[in-house]
Amino acid sequence: MNTGKTVFAQLMDFLPMPEFRRCVKRYQGDHYVKRFSCHTQFVVLAFAQITFRESLRDIETCLGALRKKLYHCGVRGVVARNTLAHANETRDWLIYADFARVLIDTARDLYRHEPFALELDETIYALDATTIDLCLALFPWATFRRRKGGIKLHTLLDLQGNIPTFVEITPGSVHEINILDNLVFEAGSFYIMDRSYIDFERLHQLHQHHAFFVIRAKSNMQFKRIYSQEVDRSTGLRCDQTIALTGFYTSKSYPDKLRRINFHDDEHDVRLTFLTNNFTLPALTIAQLYKRRWQIELFFKWIKQHLRIKAFYGTSENAVKTQIWIAISVYVLVAIIKKRLQVPGSLYAILQILSVTLFEKAQISQVLTESHGPLVPSDARNQLSLFKF
Repeated sequence: MNTGKTVFAQLMDFLPMPEFRRCVKRYQGDHYVKRFSCHTQFVVLAFAQITFRESLRDIETCLGALRKKLYHCGVRGVVARNTLAHANETRDWLIYADFARVLIDTARDLYRHEPFALELDETIYALDATTIDLCLALFPWATFRRRKGGIKLHTLLDLQGNIPTFVEITPGSVHEINILDNLVFEAGSFYIMDRSYIDFERLHQLHQHHAFFVIRAKSNMQFKRIYSQEVDRSTGLRCDQTIALTGFYTSKSYPDKLRRINFHDDEHDVRLTFLTNNFTLPALTIAQLYKRRWQIELFFKWIKQHLRIKAFYGTSENAVKTQIWIAISVYVLVAIIKKRLQVPGSLYAILQILSVTLFEKAQISQVLTESHGPLVPSDARNQLSLFKF
């Protein structure tokens, strides 16, 4: 038995501290700070995420009871809720956003060679956004509806491992299509999007960066057919066409040819029409690529169920963004640990085990790999299978 560090201290040892200190220094996060450093703030909020704390008072009470066990994690003395609230309000959220991107780069390297459902050498991304409802009276900066507040979590998910590579938090009133202006497109990569992202001028910019997109077409799209390929209708394909846009504005926004693929989904008895600028992949592969977009929906559902991003410890924009970025950091950190320790269980099981063993003095690898049976609910069919290969 390990009589030294707790599981929580070992978990925090996986953090690249030189990179964290660079992020803090970049934004002078610890300038004039004597006791409650940015690292302590991160550790406290990571504890709150893993153990599902409901409020600042809840965090204060639990940490007070565990004060003697927090020393090796970098937490010195009592953590008062007022101190934590002030840090969330004033410490620049960009510190934790930059650090989350460091962890994301590490995770992407670890999961780069994981098996993928489609044997493609190119990187496959899914782009989407999810809305988190807020009270407009408490969060006046989070504009959404006339009498309702909210924020949008815009995410670009690398489907090779389900790692979020780009995250932007905006008020709910910001339309998803505007996020395309903030992306740096990778040549040769595929971007899978729903039809809410249809803007042919922006899609043409993506095309000019030599990247590929697969997107659902709108029913009122004006076009003319130039050429048709033969398709195997037994696979669900109905047509594979080369088209040109004929709308007055759309033809000027996207003057090049497009590929239009119509597919019948027998499982849900629905017809889907896809647009892409890739003319080399088989039509069925394009349809299967769009089906993989569902992974980002599972990602949003998973983080809303298992991380604290729907109830917030502060009401300011800075506090909300700080909490979300630290939640993303915890998600990616657990994914890194799963890969490095070769833990066979799902991400859900790992988080559940950590939540009840954080302050045991045992080897973290032993705790995660030698637990007594898989920790899953009785109805496992309703659980998401992120990071379960």
